[in-house]
Amino acid sequence: MKLVHRNLVRNGPGTVKVPPLHLSLLARRSLFDLAICLRGCVAQLLPEEDDDLWHAYNLIAVGDHLQAVTVRKVLREGASGGRDAERVKLKLEIVVESVDYDKEGSVLRARGKNISENEHVKIGQFHTLELELKRPFVLRKEIWDWLALETIQQACDPTASADLAVILMQEGLAHLFLIGKSITATRARIETSIPRKHGPAIAGYESALKKFFEHVLQALLKHIDFEVVQCVVIASPGFTKDQFRDYLFLEAARRDLRVIIENKARLVLAHATSGYKHSLKEVLDTPGVMALIKDTKAAQEVRALQEFFNMLTNDSARACYGPKHVEIAQDRLAIQTLLITDTLFRNADIATRQKYVNLVESVKKYGGTVHIFSSMHVSGDQLAQLTGIAAILRFPLPDLEDIEM
Repeated sequence: MKLVHRNLVRNGPGTVKVPPLHLSLLARRSLFDLAICLRGCVAQLLPEEDDDLWHAYNLIAVGDHLQAVTVRKVLREGASGGRDAERVKLKLEIVVESVDYDKEGSVLRARGKNISENEHVKIGQFHTLELELKRPFVLRKEIWDWLALETIQQACDPTASADLAVILMQEGLAHLFLIGKSITATRARIETSIPRKHGPAIAGYESALKKFFEHVLQALLKHIDFEVVQCVVIASPGFTKDQFRDYLFLEAARRDLRVIIENKARLVLAHATSGYKHSLKEVLDTPGVMALIKDTKAAQEVRALQEFFNMLTNDSARACYGPKHVEIAQDRLAIQTLLITDTLFRNADIATRQKYVNLVESVKKYGGTVHIFSSMHVSGDQLAQLTGIAAILRFPLPDLEDIEM
């Protein structure tokens, strides 16, 4: 999405305009149909894919005004004097008090008090708005801080769609993951019973394995868009990945599957200890895979986290973690690279959220690099286990170890 006009004051109101979006572009890319206008700084948004709902989850904060079309059950007097339940479409505006995101169902729920005149919902009555794909909503903030503006920029960037796909497999089990700038989404799970390949069951083994590979092939064709995805990593223990690649190329030639034939170079094999999600980090850490996917955001995050852990092991005075240690390090202008999870910005306490926003701005102001890790990524989970915030320092601060976290 292209911004054609920008007149925003950080920590204040302003305007942003975008040109109309072509339907062909909307069909291919994960985008926000977005326009910000005056009236307390309003954003009108249309989430197209899962990443967009994740951006919306990061945008919507407690105290914001949220307007959307919703469905509510109302009771009406029937002709016989009884009461009949009827579902009615309403447009409501609430003051947000809590936000919840269900990534499996691709639904975002915001709960708060209604502030708009409506015959079915009284002003001050609680209501939960469900935001779904393809359904527009309007968001109003008193102040659009740095984090909100950054999120808007990411939402407007077509490369925000998943640019890496990983198929983790073992005999009879496969998971297909799409890894975007903001979220690691499980797009398919394939499970098939495979008999032993020795003895009289050998014929059944070959047939079951072929059926399993066919299901994985269909999932690949359904969920992977090569106009967006830069690389598909196929990983497994043993030779399952090689067998599947051979099956894939054979079937592509037999059925003339041009999408596979024309993108053979983007299919990469890697070792994994299993077909389960916990093997995903292991695959992304593989040096050969890292070299091939170096331009994807997932790879940049993994690389930054690896650098931090290497520093922590080899020169611990130049690495720190925990809010207090990181804040002290920045007070001394020592931070070279800041690693922080997006969950810290969703704190219900506005002062705490602002503290982290200010920290990020300060690090950038003095020439540091900032990586904001998504809690929906494997690397984000790993950083969250380490308090959610860490830093690589320009120079050693050995006395930090003596300061209680």
